[in-house]
Order: sequence, then C-alpha cells, then structure tokens
Amino acid sequence: MPGRNHRLTPLELRKQMLIVESELNRTQFKHEWGGVADGVRAVAHRAKSIGTFATSTAVLVSALAAFKGGGTAAPGAKPSRWRRALKGAGLISNFWLAFRARRRGPGDP
Repeated sequence: MPGRNHRLTPLELRKQMLIVESELNRTQFKHEWGGVADGVRAVAHRAKSIGTFATSTAVLVSALAAFKGGGTAAPGAKPSRWRRALKGAGLISNFWLAFRARRRGPGDP
C-alpha cells in the first residue's frame, strides 16, 4: 500500500536472514555434492578399467599356462605355488566374466 510504512520487526528480519542463509547453504551443498559425485564416478571408472585389465591379464596368463602345460608331477606331489596362483587367477577371471555378463544383461554393451 502506498503511503504505508513497511518496517520489519527484528524477529521478522532475523527470519528473512535465516531463510536466505538456508538457501545459500542448500546451493553450496548441491555444488559440493556434485563434486563428490564426480570424484566417485572417476574412481569407479578407474576401478572398472583396472578390473578389466586384471581380468584380461589373468585370462591370458591362464591360457599361456594351459598351453605350456609343463611336465606331469610325481603322483602325490603338491603343485607349485605358481601353478596354484595361475589356477586361482583363472578361476577368479571366469567368475568375474560370468558376473559381468549376468550384470550387464543381453542387450547392454
């Protein structure tokens, strides 16, 4: 209304200031959370890349070990640690590949 003096009481002024401060905090939080989300996405992408490389390496090493074959061990002799590690890597890579195929689904890249 023209001619009317619009003065805020100290309580109303404090309320308005708190509302503005809350909006500023909300905007700052959204900005910071976006940065955190970007960081998490980058770490996840690196982990996928490392996982893919590790899987490929394990499959290659397992294939080379199977191709090389090696001599037959004496009956009752324990396999070497190297052979057990290769078999374990092959087993893990098979599980990993099966898990990825199941997770992605038939139509996903």
